[in-house]
Amino acid sequence: MAAVRFLLNGKQFSEDGAPPSMTVLDWLRTRARLTGTKEGCAEGDCGACTIVLGRRVDGSLRFEAVNSCLMMLPQIDNCAVLTVEGVAAADGALHPVQQALVDTDSTQCGFCTPGFVMAMFAFHHGGEPAENAIVHEALAGNLCRCTGYRPIVAACRRIAHGPADRFVAELPALADAVSTLPPCAEYRHGAQVFLRPRSLDALFAATAQLPDALLLAGGTDLGLRVSKYREALPAVISVEGVEELRRIKTQRGALEIGGAVTYTAALPHLDRHFPYFGALVRRIGSRQIRNLGTIAGNLATASPIGDTIPCLIALDATVTLASRAGERILPVEEFVTGYRRTALAAGEVISAIRIPLLGAGEEFAAYKLCKRFDQDISTVIAAFRLERQGGKVARLRAAYGGVAPRAMRAASLEAAARGRPWAPAWLADIEDLLARDFVPITDHRGGAAYRMRAAAGLLRRFQLETSLA
Repeated sequence: MAAVRFLLNGKQFSEDGAPPSMTVLDWLRTRARLTGTKEGCAEGDCGACTIVLGRRVDGSLRFEAVNSCLMMLPQIDNCAVLTVEGVAAADGALHPVQQALVDTDSTQCGFCTPGFVMAMFAFHHGGEPAENAIVHEALAGNLCRCTGYRPIVAACRRIAHGPADRFVAELPALADAVSTLPPCAEYRHGAQVFLRPRSLDALFAATAQLPDALLLAGGTDLGLRVSKYREALPAVISVEGVEELRRIKTQRGALEIGGAVTYTAALPHLDRHFPYFGALVRRIGSRQIRNLGTIAGNLATASPIGDTIPCLIALDATVTLASRAGERILPVEEFVTGYRRTALAAGEVISAIRIPLLGAGEEFAAYKLCKRFDQDISTVIAAFRLERQGGKVARLRAAYGGVAPRAMRAASLEAAARGRPWAPAWLADIEDLLARDFVPITDHRGGAAYRMRAAAGLLRRFQLETSLA
């Protein structure tokens, strides 16, 4: 029987007797008896379950913080796994991150501390400056209920850019050790199966073999079914290892993002071409979430409050669907057909998302309203792409999420805007125009009237900001 093989705190481990839907967190605590990693929320919000994964990138290992509560066991195949128990030296000397937390009095009850240690460990190895915004972003995925964040932030500033730890010298050996681990393409336990194809052809074969299997990209949404609801998923196919789906390229006037590209990998490209989109992605989830989750996965869920979907629609993005029969390309707004429904046919996978670059004189912005700034489910999302000529609107694409059963464009608003001066006066009837296209719901995040006023307000904000610019 094939086994999941990985390094755990520098030592080789093999597992073939646990169900594939067991979370990495549960395996660490119950099988490896490493109980420093905690469960706080079971949905990737609190960070108590944070571990660090070392994955091979261009022949070396890249350390990234992830939520172990959302990961299924086979997802750590061919990885180096680090937990809080493995960061100190063999003689007991504390890691610089641990020492900084001690020196700044950054712990009280200690429940959240292991998660902070691991998030800070990844930051320590990222080579980023100790700027306030970056430090706060690095820690946004970890919650502390008792200490307060000032000393934790101070500790994080101390360890930016050093001091160097033992892992710098050990990285080549760790990378070599990971490279010797045979990959697990098929993991079975009882009636459950987890397939991890490495090529597009192997992925098509897997979907033909298991047509009812769930496709797993990063698992930040699907993972809730095993972490929070404890489902024993019968069949899962992971696309994470498919090389053809991990590519990012800019060509022929567009940014093309593969179906298995994580938010983290996509961010530098979004920042370069669509800064508002990049800023929105940083608010979708913490670094732990972004190191696993994918834009294609967010699109495939077709949630009416999926943050990336209004951006993709406003930017006139297309999605490439691939199968053994070939490829077909759809506009994103046609791919999403209803509440959590898509045009994805049996045997198809999202192979790429193509986003046209902005032309000369075009402007783009995206906005997200929610109850807290970081890591919160949206109440309303708005994205706008504007082209002006002679002070008048030549073209406006306005897409919204959270105001209908699916993300969609405000067609009446777009038609009315065409040819009008880009000035506050023409926005007087915006609420009436939006009411022709949207009938929002009322729930605990916001009432229907609030959502409509918010949708109108966000367009007014866009008009003001672009006029000031």
